[in-house]
Amino acid sequence: MKSKKLIIEINQPVEKVFEFTIDPRNTPKWVDSIKYEEVDRWPVQVGTHYRNHGNNKVWSIYTVKSFEENKKFVFQKNDNNYSVRYVFTPLAKDKTRLEYFEWVEKGNLEEPFTMEILEKLKSILEN
Repeated sequence: MKSKKLIIEINQPVEKVFEFTIDPRNTPKWVDSIKYEEVDRWPVQVGTHYRNHGNNKVWSIYTVKSFEENKKFVFQKNDNNYSVRYVFTPLAKDKTRLEYFEWVEKGNLEEPFTMEILEKLKSILEN
């Protein structure tokens, strides 16, 4: 198994960080490789499917496997090899620790997240 873990502190309440992060309309604002994203049901819950694509217009589909509002969500790509977990921890009234953890069961991470991606999320949420 190959994995990557990133942690960032964002000066916003956990509810705001969580809500922004799970909303598919926001993903292209902070993840440059994703040009469009949608979900098959709202509000998000276990079993919800996220679909997204980049410039190549090839769709990727992910299923929510775990969901705890303002705390955690986990999704898995439909190839059952790639998974992502977001954990949200309130540090103060207006400060959140976001832990991003991604892994593959076999092979290598194709396009692992970088701190630059999380820094962009932080910048958007704090401005």
